Amino acid sequence: MPEIHKKLNKKEKGIERNMQEKQLQELLGSLSLTEKIGQLVQVPGEVLNAEGQELGVREDLGLSEEIIRNAGSTLNVVGAKRIKEVQKAYLERSRHKIPLLFMADIIYGFRTVFPIPLALGCTFEPELLERLCEVTSQESVAAGAHVTFSPMVDLVRDARWGRCLESTGEDPYMNSLYAKAMVEGFQNGMSDGAKEPKGMASCIKHFAAYGAPEGGRDYNTVDMSERRLRQEYLPSYKAGVDAGCEMIMTSFNTVDGIPSTGNKWLMDDVLRKEWGFDGVVITDYAAIAELVIHGAAEDQKEAARLAMEAGVDIDMCTGCYANYLEELIQEGRIDEKQLDKAVMRILKLKNKLGLFEDPYRGADEAKEAGLFLSKENRRLAKEAAVKSMVLLENREETLPLSAGAKIALIGPYADNQDALGFWAIHGTKSAVVTLKTALEEAVGAENVMSAPGCETILEKDYHDLPAMQKQYGMEGWSDEKRQAEMEKAVELAAQADVAVLALGEAVLQGGEGGSRTSLTLPGDQLMLLKKVREKAAKVVVVLFGGRPLVLDEVSKLSDALLEVWFPGTEGGHAIADVLLGKESPCGRLSMSMPRCVGQMPLYYNHFNTGRPYDGITPNRFFSRYTDCENTPLYPYGYGLSYHKAEYGPVTLSSHIMKKGETITVQADITNTGSRAGIETVQLYLRDVAGSVVRPVKELKGVQKVALDAGETKRVKFTITEEMLRFYGKNMEYCSEPGKFQVMIAPDSSYDMQAEFVLE
Repeated sequence: MPEIHKKLNKKEKGIERNMQEKQLQELLGSLSLTEKIGQLVQVPGEVLNAEGQELGVREDLGLSEEIIRNAGSTLNVVGAKRIKEVQKAYLERSRHKIPLLFMADIIYGFRTVFPIPLALGCTFEPELLERLCEVTSQESVAAGAHVTFSPMVDLVRDARWGRCLESTGEDPYMNSLYAKAMVEGFQNGMSDGAKEPKGMASCIKHFAAYGAPEGGRDYNTVDMSERRLRQEYLPSYKAGVDAGCEMIMTSFNTVDGIPSTGNKWLMDDVLRKEWGFDGVVITDYAAIAELVIHGAAEDQKEAARLAMEAGVDIDMCTGCYANYLEELIQEGRIDEKQLDKAVMRILKLKNKLGLFEDPYRGADEAKEAGLFLSKENRRLAKEAAVKSMVLLENREETLPLSAGAKIALIGPYADNQDALGFWAIHGTKSAVVTLKTALEEAVGAENVMSAPGCETILEKDYHDLPAMQKQYGMEGWSDEKRQAEMEKAVELAAQADVAVLALGEAVLQGGEGGSRTSLTLPGDQLMLLKKVREKAAKVVVVLFGGRPLVLDEVSKLSDALLEVWFPGTEGGHAIADVLLGKESPCGRLSMSMPRCVGQMPLYYNHFNTGRPYDGITPNRFFSRYTDCENTPLYPYGYGLSYHKAEYGPVTLSSHIMKKGETITVQADITNTGSRAGIETVQLYLRDVAGSVVRPVKELKGVQKVALDAGETKRVKFTITEEMLRFYGKNMEYCSEPGKFQVMIAPDSSYDMQAEFVLE
């Protein structure tokens, strides 16, 4: 073993556990050019296994045996036993014994799956997301994972985009708080030198503006001004960087006409020089090779040059770096110092994780068994699911359900374990608690009658449905079965005190590549709802899904409407508790819900325009639609509960703010209902006039307030000058003197209530 590696494993008292900078430099200096390049190459899990390499996959990527022996990382190899086997076999073949990095798509839970991020955005509780990510990292570390490709902090305003489900929503302020919380949760304890490994490296994605594709179509062109990019889309990535994230993933899209993966301004000027990020930059899957398809590079060699010059450290699953970096360096088109910087960043991350001391970091079959789907983790999953549900309608206090009510549980999600969403690839579907199981546990099987009524999705809703059904083992019904099942469901509804319809979009319709042009309920679900409505005394719709849907008809046909998203492992228990009143819903929408798909993109913090429509005046020459209202069906921040809150007048401590001073704004909130509840109080500000046009309102503060029945609490917010800053006419980030408006409200749809002047 070379002298450098003898130093790696010292555990003498008083010696730093991890390597020092000098040792890492010595290690870097001992590597051949090919070995350096290998550290920048990430291979899929199929390429590396305990027996060797799967030749077919290796040949598809065009990788040499030597590159495979020196590959720096792999993805989606999980499980303590498997990771130890792969790492052991890899180290036996490696000359310098530099351990592999194991990375994985661990997005919103590992074995225990929490609600999708869009749902978690509805909690307005960053502290909860931090706890969830910490628990996720505990399960993941026991399974041997080192890096998670999470959080996805892309701002999204277009419900057509399939990856809505991975975002925390449409608001820059809340997305930034969530980004910080999630990074800190994943990485908690990662570098504290504890005897037992804790935490995992967090990868912020997708840098940048991936959530704004034209037409809501995944991977499509993104084109916006630098001002909008900086003001609205970049803050959440910056928050993740400031929180100490170890890795950044490039996005598939263009930024100002240049694909992110080859965008030197974005990756070097902004990310590294302006923000000071010194961690690892990794591409998304095959993104360097896609520079050729974009039309930004003539061939993969040129693509490799562009990515390296932009500051991309790891090439995920292409042969671009592996096959062309050495040639580019020999030709003098890439400086080897650039390569050395990239390799050093990767070595530093491996060192920070303690892999040189323990290449099998945290992988432990016994710990897996104790942590996976543990009682405590399930309890947290249930808490998160309850807090993420949004009660959209509750006419005549239909919910909570009356004790002893006879329930007809109908719909394709009534007894369906598809509650994990599209991107919980390491979750255990068989561990999901269905709504039927949970209701029967709560009120007795004799009080629950159940039938699916219809399928989740039909071929008209998804072009490739037959192929997808075959791939995922989905059952397609005959016409006879469709008719029989719907008739059975309607009969049950007529016999019950209340029909609970568990409806929603199919898992296949969301996630990466899951863009839609129609946002209505798929299949025959709307027909089922209409037929049940004709026979049922009361109708409660429980809506599953991964994006805002068009719910105008659903809303009209429902006595109560509860949005539960894809609620995760404990979704069934959480929904049952809310329906039965054991828990009160307190979620608020993290995305505006449209009246029509033609409103997309739709968001609350828009500009006023020169001809804003008041919703009343019968004049076509306003910024309006002639066939639909401008406003959303349900606005950002909206949500009902089982308590009722009244907001008192907003008062300010001063109507003048001088530079360096603050203003206190307050309002009394009273629970006028008969039940205790949690009120999510929101502070919005408006800059009335600026050197550039400012939004009609912007969220700047949130407080969750517990109120007993009849209780009044005074809620106070502090307004600082920093909260008033924006990118002005000359792209300077500052506040400008002038008039500002304030509101404290339960959602974004209210009018401004007070004013002050910044001098």
